[in-house]
Amino acid sequence: MTTYLPCQTREPEGPVRASVIWLHGLGADGGDFVPVVPYLNLAADAGVRFVFPNAPVRPVTVNGGMRMPAWYDILEMNIDRKIDQASLDVSAQQIGDLIEREIASGVPSERIFLFGFSQGGAVAYHTALRYPKKLGGVAALSTYLATADRMAAEMDAVNASLPILICHGSQDDVVPLQLGLRAREALQGLGLAPQWHDYPMAHEVCLPELQQLGAWLTLHLSEKE
Repeated sequence: MTTYLPCQTREPEGPVRASVIWLHGLGADGGDFVPVVPYLNLAADAGVRFVFPNAPVRPVTVNGGMRMPAWYDILEMNIDRKIDQASLDVSAQQIGDLIEREIASGVPSERIFLFGFSQGGAVAYHTALRYPKKLGGVAALSTYLATADRMAAEMDAVNASLPILICHGSQDDVVPLQLGLRAREALQGLGLAPQWHDYPMAHEVCLPELQQLGAWLTLHLSEKE
């Protein structure tokens, strides 16, 4: 029997017609983005279930081994972000299990979206690009592509045209803008066409970004009617 990550869930008023699995950043939890859902300005009948999983608690090397919610261990905080890829792979599998649970509940895979902020965005990339069923898209917020060197070999062809929205703060001093731009370049090298937006903010989200995120989600849901 599959053991799922603990999650908070926000159900739509009517029937569930799509799902968003939203992954938080390092040291946060599944409740981090629950309050921002109304700012996406989705239609009342959009039918989107939001799933907010909690990352496992683990020691994080760059934080002196302190235990905190983390999708994977970060070994070095240089610009290349040396990480423990084995723990990232495990987290991707756990998110894959949540995708399968949504599919089993009746949501088509192409109407399931992964949103991720910071470390959660790296997991969203790693999960979606390698996933063996067509997904709705990925929204990557203030994040980076941690496994760019693996994607040419591991990306699943079924998601070769995966819609991707990248949003990043131009003043981000935690995940520098350069890392977001590197991700865009790597994705373009894989034949993908990510949509890019940057905002005059630090390592955070802002209202215009959330409104853009809602418009992007609405557009891609309408294309899958």
